[in-house]
Amino acid sequence: MGKTKLYTIALATVLALNSYCWEMAKAPIMTRWAKDVSPEKAHPEYPRPQMVRQDWLNLNGLWNYAIVAKSATKPENWDGQILVPFPVESAISGVMKRVNENERLWYKRSFTVPSNWKGKKVILHFGAVDWEATVWVNGKELGTHRGGYDAFSFDITDALKESGEQEIIVAVWDPTDAGYQPRGKQVRRPGGIWYTPTTGIWQTAWLEPVNSSYVESIKITPDFDKSEVTISYNLVLAGGDYNINTEILDNGKVVNSQKLSFSGNGKSSRSVSIKVPSAKPWTPDTPFLYDIKATLTGNGSDEIQSYFGMRKIALCKDSSGILRLCLNNKPLFQYGPLDQGFWPDGIYTAPTDEALRYDIEVTKMLGFNMARKHVKVEPQRWYYWCDKLGLLVWQDMPSGDKYIGPRDPDIVRSPESAAQYETELKAMIEGFYNHPCIVMWVPFNEGWGQFDTPRIVNLIKTLDPTRLVDNASGWADRKVGDVNDIHSYPGPAAPRKEENRAIVLGEFGGLGLPLKGHTWQDEKNWGYRTYRNADELTDAYLILLDKLHPLTGSAGLSAAVYTQTTDVEVEVNGLMTYDRAVIKMDAKLISDAAKKLYTPPPQRVSQGTK
Repeated sequence: MGKTKLYTIALATVLALNSYCWEMAKAPIMTRWAKDVSPEKAHPEYPRPQMVRQDWLNLNGLWNYAIVAKSATKPENWDGQILVPFPVESAISGVMKRVNENERLWYKRSFTVPSNWKGKKVILHFGAVDWEATVWVNGKELGTHRGGYDAFSFDITDALKESGEQEIIVAVWDPTDAGYQPRGKQVRRPGGIWYTPTTGIWQTAWLEPVNSSYVESIKITPDFDKSEVTISYNLVLAGGDYNINTEILDNGKVVNSQKLSFSGNGKSSRSVSIKVPSAKPWTPDTPFLYDIKATLTGNGSDEIQSYFGMRKIALCKDSSGILRLCLNNKPLFQYGPLDQGFWPDGIYTAPTDEALRYDIEVTKMLGFNMARKHVKVEPQRWYYWCDKLGLLVWQDMPSGDKYIGPRDPDIVRSPESAAQYETELKAMIEGFYNHPCIVMWVPFNEGWGQFDTPRIVNLIKTLDPTRLVDNASGWADRKVGDVNDIHSYPGPAAPRKEENRAIVLGEFGGLGLPLKGHTWQDEKNWGYRTYRNADELTDAYLILLDKLHPLTGSAGLSAAVYTQTTDVEVEVNGLMTYDRAVIKMDAKLISDAAKKLYTPPPQRVSQGTK
């Protein structure tokens, strides 16, 4: 009996160590996907679907963490375990604590390099860390990255020990709205349309091995009119002669290929343009994706897989001479929700990949063909699902610094603030350039951090001439870019037609319904307009769309964005509740109404005005 008891205690101790004493915290409300998350199953999917390698090691899971004074050095003692990649403020992280601007968040974990990686370089990747991250491996400082939304990596080969456990330490500082950096809707004192901040690692951390020569990045530019695609490779070469063979595949069948031979050493760039015979267009209704297989051979080898969609976004005139948003040379009315990308249990991080996909599936089911990703940048897999399922995306640049009113001049940023904005803007455009779903860049929303607008629009056009630019959604239009965008609550409304820009309604609606048991707090929830039940809300929404449809005719409206996909914290304007448990309106009625927007309106059309 005594021996059995000792064994039981010993087993319990082992189990406790294996579970790392971690427990998910409890947010005011949780999604149904939270139960599927564990230290052994925290975003296990490959995080970079636009450039896939077969061999990799996921570092998501339990890390040690400590919150200390900003000025303190590496902690000797740790506060506990945190589940990466969930922000420290989130329930799923197991911590659910705030980190203020005078504190620093530290992480630590160990790993073992797989034996079959011997002789290869090892790259450490972070999908995103908010905001300033300094990284050490085995005590060697690798560098500091500033930017809360873009991926970054380090070659850690020289920092690795010959064998045994390797140690990673990450120190993060995030001033949230006490700083000038892009931060979107994160604030230290949430309320109304402003929400809980995210601090630290909030996207997948991972390792991958590469040979002495490898593909560092890939840029894919389809040319719909020429029925061809240009693929540009940034390479790291060990010296010598190389071939890179690029294959374009349609459901596994090679439709065309091209081999490029060259010599090089160090950093190098190469491009190929390949015809895509009888190209299948990518549209929201038919989101066909071609696969790419690229094989580098020579002094070191590499193989990556990617994909692309044959699509073109541009302005063109309809049969009545009205300038429109056109997809693949045809006018297409774009209608979608304002998508905030917040989660009650994960804050900035969706509980699972299934949850991430669910929002897009519901958006499509409710009759939308577009979403405006609002002052937030998502993980690559969100855009992958938009590519795969067929959802157009207007991508906002996360806002930051000071705000202006509708009639105020642009702010004057400090050199540091302007440089940080432009660094993160460039990282967003370059990092997500390959996704066919993205059709519009939106640098500024309602005067939030708006500065040097004409110059910023020109910068975006230089970085990406293949997409449209909305110079300022909602307020301080500077007469540049491709669209004139107004906001109208509840609306709808339309700007006056223009000769050189399309006109769009960047936000409208905001119809609210708090549903008991599915709200962030029991009382004092907020909405632009509030209704008592689902029937009232559905009726009000249908009336809005009845008013919107005529504006799509001779009035010239090319797009509209309804506020919003889900409730977010105390804001209850969502099509769904914050926990995604309830679609608040009659799904079939509102889907049918949305689909009418893609058809010509009745002939009784009047000019909409702001």
